[in-house]
Amino acid sequence: KSRNVQASQSLTQTFAALGDPTRLAILSRLAAQGDLTVQEIAAPFAMSLPAVSQHLKVLEHAGLIARGRDGQKRPCRLNVARFAETARWFDHTRAAWEARFDRLEKFIAATETKDDEHDH
Repeated sequence: KSRNVQASQSLTQTFAALGDPTRLAILSRLAAQGDLTVQEIAAPFAMSLPAVSQHLKVLEHAGLIARGRDGQKRPCRLNVARFAETARWFDHTRAAWEARFDRLEKFIAATETKDDEHDH
């Protein structure tokens, strides 16, 4: 696959994973508290451990979290690199739209100047 197709699929998985309030809450907790075990992640949620595990699998598949090894524990942690990739996409997209708006603003200003010249 081309790099663009892979990047697009990667972003699609990321945004799909971020589209769920439970997964967003999990990511927020990991960001605030650092590495947590599945049991620690599940504690505040009114859902079964398997349901939380499914959410974690989606986040892991999207590359937003990684599971480590710490003795018998498998703590989950944020994958900062994936967030950085997503932030770069937002920055690139924002810059492209700002450039479009700048061109539109200049076009409108030039058009208004021509209209003012014709009115005199």
